[in-house]
Amino acid sequence: MKPQKGQGAQINPNNRFVAHHSEVENSYLEYLHNEGEEDIVRTEIIETFPKTILNKVPSPDVPMDWSLNPYQGCEHGCAYCYARPTHEYWGYSAGIDFERKILVKKNAAELLEAKLRSKSWKVSPIVLSGNTDCYQPIDRQLEITRACLKVFLKFKHPVGIITKNALIQRDLDLIGALQSQNLIHVVVSVTTLNEDLRRVMEPRTASVQKRLQTIEKLAEIGVPVTVNMAPIIPGINSHEIFALLKAVKNAGALDAGYIMARLNGPVAEVFSNWLTVNYPNKAEKVLNQIAASHDGQVGDSEFGRRMRGSGKMAEQIRDTFKLAHRKVFGDVKKLKLNCQAFERPQVGGQLGLF
Repeated sequence: MKPQKGQGAQINPNNRFVAHHSEVENSYLEYLHNEGEEDIVRTEIIETFPKTILNKVPSPDVPMDWSLNPYQGCEHGCAYCYARPTHEYWGYSAGIDFERKILVKKNAAELLEAKLRSKSWKVSPIVLSGNTDCYQPIDRQLEITRACLKVFLKFKHPVGIITKNALIQRDLDLIGALQSQNLIHVVVSVTTLNEDLRRVMEPRTASVQKRLQTIEKLAEIGVPVTVNMAPIIPGINSHEIFALLKAVKNAGALDAGYIMARLNGPVAEVFSNWLTVNYPNKAEKVLNQIAASHDGQVGDSEFGRRMRGSGKMAEQIRDTFKLAHRKVFGDVKKLKLNCQAFERPQVGGQLGLF
């Protein structure tokens, strides 16, 4: 089967929570790739009207207390994405639907301001993109992320951003203003230095070159940047650890971390199909190596183990990354954002932000 360009998932697996399923024709407009810029691909935008916007993060594996996700689903189309199963709760598939049907929270900035004005709110860094990327292509049009950053700046509230899209450069003015008060930290996801691999594995993300440029631009204005090599996939990008860490360090990153690939629920079917379509000769080997990284299973949901994996394969990757990190970054000081500057400005005259 010839892979459909411009999308990661090639199938729509059945939704586990829906009793009846309909067949969808697997034919889409070809995505015209231009260094991470979207062009003619069609995405269905579905507005939602949530009453709250912040999510408490209970996981001990994730270094954040609160996350804010302006979007459900993600146009980036990464075949391995751990967030794919969340689309099933909305009645959609974790496959193509996850990339093509994007649920949008247009009132995210207003909800954020209401929360920060609440007298019960206790200042703690809020991370944009705990689930799906806040800078996915549709944000170029909607600018919900930019509106949220204006609220963070207005309240002098600390914020983190996780992204793999160069679209973040649009908001360097706000990010620079936040950085001047030590209110922001950015994590840039860099999975590979191989542009050919990036094109098929993360089809609608920024190119490798643009991601390195993004790190440079952020570092130039003093923003602390951490790179996340996420995920490391044995047999696909695991051999790039040393080279990738050197490249992002040279671009200006202050630190780097990693996450092992795990294929929970329908992600296993989506990713296995992607492997078969794009790398038929190595698909079985890669899946076996992923399973070897999780004690014989391709997925793992257990806190304290799921992010780093377990077993000899995971240990080898852990040791390799640890050695590379020590050689490239040395000792890294723990980052602490400013939680003391927070203030609730007067209500009058503030509606212009939106």
